[in-house]
Amino acid sequence: MSLKKTALWLGLLALVVKFSGFLRESIIAREFGASHYTDGYLLAFSFITLVIAMIAGGFNNVFLPLYVKNRKDAPERTEQNANAIMNVTVVLFLGISVAGWLLAPYFVPIIYGHMSPDTEVTAVAITRFFFLFMSAIALNGILDSYLQGRRIFVPSQISKLSATLMGAIFALLFSDQWGINSLAYGFIFGTVLGILIQLFYLLRKGWRWSPALKVEEEFRRAFVVLLIPSLLNSVVGQINMFVNKAFASNTVEGAVTYLNNASLITSIPHTIYGTTIAVIIFTLLSEQVDQPKKFQDTFFMGMQISLLTLAPIAAGLFLVGQEAIAFIFQRGKFTADDTYNTYLALMFYLPIIVAQGLQYIVSKSMYARGKTKIVFRISVTTIALNVLLNWLFVGPFGYPGLALTSSFVSIYYLTVSTIFVYKDFEKKEAARLFGLIGRVVVVTAVMVIPLYLLKTFTPISHLYSLWQLAIIIPLGVLLYAAGLFFFYKEGFRQMLNLVKKRARA
Repeated sequence: MSLKKTALWLGLLALVVKFSGFLRESIIAREFGASHYTDGYLLAFSFITLVIAMIAGGFNNVFLPLYVKNRKDAPERTEQNANAIMNVTVVLFLGISVAGWLLAPYFVPIIYGHMSPDTEVTAVAITRFFFLFMSAIALNGILDSYLQGRRIFVPSQISKLSATLMGAIFALLFSDQWGINSLAYGFIFGTVLGILIQLFYLLRKGWRWSPALKVEEEFRRAFVVLLIPSLLNSVVGQINMFVNKAFASNTVEGAVTYLNNASLITSIPHTIYGTTIAVIIFTLLSEQVDQPKKFQDTFFMGMQISLLTLAPIAAGLFLVGQEAIAFIFQRGKFTADDTYNTYLALMFYLPIIVAQGLQYIVSKSMYARGKTKIVFRISVTTIALNVLLNWLFVGPFGYPGLALTSSFVSIYYLTVSTIFVYKDFEKKEAARLFGLIGRVVVVTAVMVIPLYLLKTFTPISHLYSLWQLAIIIPLGVLLYAAGLFFFYKEGFRQMLNLVKKRARA
C-alpha cells in the first residue's frame, strides 16, 4: 500500500478512534455529569497518559530512526537488539507497576494537593488499578514503534480504537454495577486486545520474538544517549499536565472535567494529524535526513498541510464550539451550565489546535536529526513558565486561566523550536514559511467574518445545536474553499487533489 493510501486509511481510522472517544465521554457525561467521580477518574488517567507519552513520544522518537537506519545494514542483529530493548522495558515497567500499586495512596494526594475527599478516594483507587497494568500499556506502545519501523501503520490505529471503544462499551454496559471503575476496566481490556492485534500483524510480516535481554554496546550507547533527553522531554509535557490538574482540582468541582472535555475537542484535529500525516512525515524525515533538499521540502509540506487544515478548524470552533459541546455532552447529568463552563475553557484552548499541529512537524524533524537534547532544553523551560502563568491566571480567570496558560506555553514552545530548526535551513525557507502563514490568515478571515455576521444578525443561533452545526460547517467549508481559490491557488489545488484522492480511495 502506498503512503498516500495509507494516510487516507489512517485518517479514517483516526476519525473512528476520536468518535469512539466522544462516545465514551458522552456516556461519562450522561452517567456521571461533571462531578468528583469524573474528576477522580481523570486525575488517575493522567498516569496512563504519562506512560503513553513516554513510550509513544520519548521511546518512539529515538527507537524508530535507529531501528530504520540499522535494519537496512544489519537486519538480524538489529531485530535482536530491538527485542532486547523491548524485553528490558517491559521488565522495568513490571517493577514500576508494583511500586505504583503500593505507593499510590501516598503520592496521589501529594501530586494533586487539596482534593475533595470523594475525589481523592476515586483517584487513589483507580490509580492503583491502572498501575497493575502499566507494563501492558508500555508493551502496546513499543509494538506500535515496531509497526511504524516496518511501514505498517493501520494496526496501531486499530489498537487505539480497541482501548477507547472498550472503555465506552464497558461504561455503557456496567456503569450501574461498577460505577466509574467500569471505564478503567474497559480501557485495560481494550489495551490487551490491542496488543494481540499488533502482535498478529507483526507475526504475519515475519517478526519473531526472542527472550533476549542483552543489547550490543554500540546500539545500546546510541539508544541511551538519545533516549534520556527524549524521555525527559516527554515527561516535561506531562509535568505541565499534572501541574494544570493540580491547580484545577483546587478550584471548583468539575473543573478537571470541564478542562478535559474542552481539551478533548481541541485535540481532535492535531490527534488525527499526529496519527496520520505526521507519522508518515516522521518516517520520511528519518529516511531523508542525509538529503537536505528533500528534508526541507518534506518539512515545509508538513507545515503547509498542518496550517491549511488546522487554522480553519480552530476558527470554526470559535464560532460553533458551544453548540458542539452541547451536542456531544449535554444530556443526563451534564447540564447547560456544564456546557457553558466547558465552552469557557474551550475558548482559551483554541490556539493549541494550530500550535500543536505545527509542533508535531517541528519536533519530529529535530528527532529525525538526533537533536533530542535541544528539544529537551527548550521544553524544560516550559515547566517554570507553566507554573508561573498558572499562578498568575488562576486567580483572575479561574480554571479557564489554566487553558489560557496551556495556549501560551504551546505558542512559546513552537516559536523557540521553529527558530532552532530554521537555523540549519536555507534562508529562503523562513520567508517561504512566513508567506504561507500570511496567506492562511487571509483565507481563514474570508471564512470567519461572514459566518460571525450570520450568527450575530440572524435567528440561526436559536436553532438546536445539531442544526446550527449542519448549517454553519458546510458554509464554512465553501467559504474556506473560495478563499483558497482567490488568495492561495497552490493551497486550493493541493486541497482539491487531496479530496479527489480520498474520493478515489
